[in-house]
Amino acid sequence: MILVTGATGKVGGAVLAQLVEAGQRVRALVRDPAKLGEIGGKVEVVKGDLAKPETLDAAFAGVDKAFVLSTGADLPTLVGNAVDAAKKAGAKHIVFLSSSTAAEAYETQIGRWHIEAEAKIKASGLAWTMIQPGAFASNTLSWAGSIKSQGAVFQPTGENKVAPIDPYDIAAVAVKVLISPGHEGKSYVLTGPEALSAAEQVAKISAAIGRPIKFVDVTEDAAREGMVRAGLPEVFIRAILEAHAMVRAGHGGAITTTVEELLGRKARTFDAWLMRHVKAFQ
Repeated sequence: MILVTGATGKVGGAVLAQLVEAGQRVRALVRDPAKLGEIGGKVEVVKGDLAKPETLDAAFAGVDKAFVLSTGADLPTLVGNAVDAAKKAGAKHIVFLSSSTAAEAYETQIGRWHIEAEAKIKASGLAWTMIQPGAFASNTLSWAGSIKSQGAVFQPTGENKVAPIDPYDIAAVAVKVLISPGHEGKSYVLTGPEALSAAEQVAKISAAIGRPIKFVDVTEDAAREGMVRAGLPEVFIRAILEAHAMVRAGHGGAITTTVEELLGRKARTFDAWLMRHVKAFQ
């Protein structure tokens, strides 16, 4: 039995679907089972929350392997709760969706959260595998509002680049690790196949929707003001600005071939991801 946490999100949902396609016995841990939709009828479902340890015994009972995914400032605590439940249930292997920032020499708050979470897993005595993706192609969905309302994207990253990865590929790697041997004790840094600046990604979105979009390289102060107006908590504003500063400093554009090495095919391009999600920007 494989447990998937975060099963209604972009990566967790794709992991769930791909495990079902592979014929695996799967259980989903979700806060709201209704959000699983049709796939909820193809897997075991446990209503629970990593923030509520009392709900985790039922989720982890009889589980051999678990895909653990969570976000935010309380990430280390949530992962610790998952580790405790996994050990109690006799699970053998945790596959954790971490971040490439955990492997970067350039220190960020997001990296610190993931490093602390990884340390809890490594100290557990359970077998582990760390999946460490860089920038998600789906991060650009956060631009949809300003594209629709102002025909522009505002971001303080200059001309420097990231190598956006399709969440489907992240999930495919996680599934490969979960259902095949030999990945214990390994960390896999994942990227897409091409490095793109924010302006280049904006240009691709513009071409896809058939109307002009400007990229505006704003200051950090202006970016902060926008996030404050949007109601983001300060802890997330600081973390996002640190991530932007990392890119602006020239970190984040490195490309790995890990997806191709593990899956035997090339990583999906940003263009391929955009074709499937263009309606979000129209």
